[in-house]
Amino acid sequence: MRIAVAGLHTECSTYNPVLAREADFRVLRGPGMLKDAYFDFLTHFPAEFITILHARAIAGGPVERGIYERWKGEILEGLKQALPLDGVYLAMHGAMFVEGMFDAEGDFIAAVRAVVGPDVLIAASYDLHGNVSQRIVDSLDIFSTYRTAPHIDVPDTMRRAVTMLVRALRSGQRPAIVWAPVPVLLPGERTSTQDEPARSFYTQLQETEDPTGIWDASFQVGYVWADEPRATACAVITGTDRAAMEKAASALAQNYWDIRSEFVFGTKTGSIEECVDWAVTSVSGPVVLAESGDNPTGGGVGDRAEVLAALIARNAQGVVFAGIADRAATEAAYAAGVGAKVQLKIGGSLDRSSVPVTAEAEVVFLLETGEERLREAVVRIGGIDLVLTVRRRPFHNIPDFTRLGLDPRTAKIVVVKSGYLSPDLGPIANPSLMALSPGVVDQFVERLVRNHKSVAQYPFDREFAYAPTPIWSARA
Repeated sequence: MRIAVAGLHTECSTYNPVLAREADFRVLRGPGMLKDAYFDFLTHFPAEFITILHARAIAGGPVERGIYERWKGEILEGLKQALPLDGVYLAMHGAMFVEGMFDAEGDFIAAVRAVVGPDVLIAASYDLHGNVSQRIVDSLDIFSTYRTAPHIDVPDTMRRAVTMLVRALRSGQRPAIVWAPVPVLLPGERTSTQDEPARSFYTQLQETEDPTGIWDASFQVGYVWADEPRATACAVITGTDRAAMEKAASALAQNYWDIRSEFVFGTKTGSIEECVDWAVTSVSGPVVLAESGDNPTGGGVGDRAEVLAALIARNAQGVVFAGIADRAATEAAYAAGVGAKVQLKIGGSLDRSSVPVTAEAEVVFLLETGEERLREAVVRIGGIDLVLTVRRRPFHNIPDFTRLGLDPRTAKIVVVKSGYLSPDLGPIANPSLMALSPGVVDQFVERLVRNHKSVAQYPFDREFAYAPTPIWSARA
């Protein structure tokens, strides 16, 4: 059996003013994809995989229209050259927003369907913070999404989607998809599967599955920072038993609706000033303070400096702050060299609504790299070791720090631009705090401008009725 593999994987805040361009993506092409750790699991399946192109980036702003059209065209041409095919596997995120285009995944997946025709099975894997539409569902045969947030089951989800595709092709069964939208749209920080009620809610997905009729039960929390008509929570069921699938979709959708008001932040939250005060006066440590409104893995810009200003104002000591994206400040540190003191203007270089900080800093570490865009510097401002970067990037893993000569485990305060903490940082937090800070991924979602909301939706609207309505794929 011949299966083509491709995908465009990113998450885009429509409130982010910084376009995602080609340099922001990690692009894999051709046979080399099977040697990459992201896709090498495919070699375990009894199929011939024709790998075309996969582009992946951390969350950010809208994708530049030109590169989307170019990559889409390259993938479609690769599919044409690969025909005849038995199946297609698309490794997606589900919350991509392209300049001037609503429902970018719908446009892309429908175009793939048009090239391969109605007889070829198409499977897709998604992030649970992706958004689904009828156009997407109408073009797919198989769907599976992550079941953990933070996402520790990415490989499992990808394998699950391909396993179903191979099963269908070997058995001759043709699964279908039914989905049930739920008019609820909450941030991931209130729906983490580490906390209740999401933990118990997601546990029931596997229990819902029945190998004879329900192949996969998925649930999309959705992506709240996309002002698009398709942005919504939804249950998505893949299988062959229509009655059981409709029942499962309705039950999951109703359950989520019933518990919508129970979703709260799983950690202590407050304003920037409150969180900095709690961190400075804490008798335990390390305090891990997440600056949620500027979280680059949620679509934030990553260059705001309000938390830095508050730490300086409190003369905070023993702080590791990773990091702020500021090309000019990073380059100034490299130009000055280790040991030098330099006057820096930090922050607000990308998001002009942010107020920069001006301070004298000592350069204490410069990452050795031959690529200018990968430069990272550590500068010391009083008791704060601050990481400056040329590119937007998160600091979620312990090696992200230690490669820069920093150890978050021995710091008094660790500041990261994040929402819920990563599996590396969560266990060391003593305690964890989340600042409900300003930014393009504002956790106060009720105050987001929603110009394109297509229906009444919680929490933006409160008083309205809902009953689940399962909707079948046109391919059912």
